[in-house]
Amino acid sequence: MHNSKLFPPYPLGVTAANSSFPGLWRAALAQGPSRPFLTYYDDHTGERVELSYATTDNWVAKTANLIQDELALAPGDEVAILLPTHWQTPIWLLACWAAGVVASVGEDPAAVERAAAVVAGPDSLGEALACRGERIALALRPLGAPFQQVPEGFTDYAAVAPSQPDAFTPYSPVEADAPALIADGQSWTQGEMVKDAVDAAARWNLTAGSRVLAGCGFASRPEIRAALTSELAAGASLVLCRNVDPARLPGRMAAEKVNARVTSLGLGQGQSAAGAGGTGEGTLGVLLVD
Repeated sequence: MHNSKLFPPYPLGVTAANSSFPGLWRAALAQGPSRPFLTYYDDHTGERVELSYATTDNWVAKTANLIQDELALAPGDEVAILLPTHWQTPIWLLACWAAGVVASVGEDPAAVERAAAVVAGPDSLGEALACRGERIALALRPLGAPFQQVPEGFTDYAAVAPSQPDAFTPYSPVEADAPALIADGQSWTQGEMVKDAVDAAARWNLTAGSRVLAGCGFASRPEIRAALTSELAAGASLVLCRNVDPARLPGRMAAEKVNARVTSLGLGQGQSAAGAGGTGEGTLGVLLVD
């Protein structure tokens, strides 16, 4: 039975025949723009970033405008995303889906070569050079700071994103049958992704009050489901951790009021996936925290 605390199976204005992530995002945003959407920690740098739904919406709009206008990408074009566990990675995924372009994730050289654009962090710049289209680099520095020296052959995201408009409207509506994601050698449409997200949120008992801790990346479909789309479908929030120091986790979970976490279901509730030192491989899910 569907959890009554979740959104209806499809939010107001979105139907099974015309479901898309822009519609799902608007429904989540309407639940309360000031609510936290993503809180990010990096235990190597000491960085902590908190993004509300409204602030995330602003970042997504600016990035989607960059995709549509500056990069001149059209619906169906492919963007290879070579980013690690970081708060800017979900921004790029959501912006691609808002603009109707396809996000490809994972270590697939063929995807980089065929992509109309590539988005890379400092550790994947060499791999990104295989893209013959537009190349965007993210420094991933604290506070979204730009590169001190822009890598040759790349545009610095931090130099071009801030000037983009704060609201985004696609030139053509994003439909349910529009391709959205390529991962793990397979592809999914917007409608398939939305249905999967809503089903996962219900299966894992996520609600708008859920605070989900995750340390996995976004390089596979299971990771994206567990650490982004299911939370969005429930209007929940995410505590995303990179370079995790396990000794800090208990205090962080208490301080952030974490009540669920991404785990490898094959390991059981007592062991987490990549977020607490595991590989993140296998079947990922969200389990409630006692």
